[in-house]
Amino acid sequence: MNSRLKIILFSTIAFWQSCMGIQPTSSFPIPKTIEFADQSISLERYDMRERFDREQLIIAYGHSTSIMHIKRANKYFPIIEPILKQNGIPTDFKYLAVIESSLDPRAISPAQAAGLWQLMPKTAQQFGLEVNEEVDERYNIEKATVAACKYLKSAYNKYKNWTTVAASYNGGMGRISEELEKQQVSESFDLLLTSETSRYVFRLLAMKQFMENPQKFGFQLQREDFYPSIKTKNVVIKDSVADWTTWAAKYGISYYQLKDFNIWLRGRKLANPTAKEYVIQVPDKDDFKYDVLKIQIYVQIFQIAASH
Repeated sequence: MNSRLKIILFSTIAFWQSCMGIQPTSSFPIPKTIEFADQSISLERYDMRERFDREQLIIAYGHSTSIMHIKRANKYFPIIEPILKQNGIPTDFKYLAVIESSLDPRAISPAQAAGLWQLMPKTAQQFGLEVNEEVDERYNIEKATVAACKYLKSAYNKYKNWTTVAASYNGGMGRISEELEKQQVSESFDLLLTSETSRYVFRLLAMKQFMENPQKFGFQLQREDFYPSIKTKNVVIKDSVADWTTWAAKYGISYYQLKDFNIWLRGRKLANPTAKEYVIQVPDKDDFKYDVLKIQIYVQIFQIAASH
């Protein structure tokens, strides 16, 4: 093909792309290193680079899911990050909640892992959460975050390495320890594991890279795109509740609204035979109407939105 024909062909393609609204698809720069939990991780080795790139591309081009991650993070990071700090866990682990549940507090897996941190029933109970037909504290964001911190701290006491701790959150401490010994390596990056566990830490690193720099991946959100916070008041109960619908009506809210702010209440009633103390969040109805002026931006992560 001569030069003149090439120019005509490329011009024609560009014209039709413009007419059809088709934008070119690009790759994204891969950093030489990435920081996670005060650890500098080199991505210069061929496999480290390629494994990171795979997850980065999936996140960057999963547009609807990734936008939702940003919106939910603005809502939930201000809740979970202080709890991580209070428990001595690096705040980068907030991104672990993103890859576990897409920051959906209602998330439940086919294996019955539930909540933002996708805790299994036995693991949740091991770290102090109540899990039964009426109450499942895996869906309580604050309490589940504390339980996740207990697991992460226990794993760090074992491995003294935060990326290996992250790998164990997916693969389990037993399996990671066994494979480290069998394969005679000291880093989880060097282990041959199942595809899910091998990808897990790279997904975590790529999610951090994306959520700290969403604008570099072409994601632009305005203040009005985020969700406003709804004020709540705490109501302490120590008795049984015969019917949550009736209970909610006393506070001027519906059964749906009660459950929306207390996802951990799983049944229609509460037996509470031991007179345990529970804290129920009752939403302020004055905040129910959308008001852009009430939207707070988590500026540490989403500086681009805060400027609008």
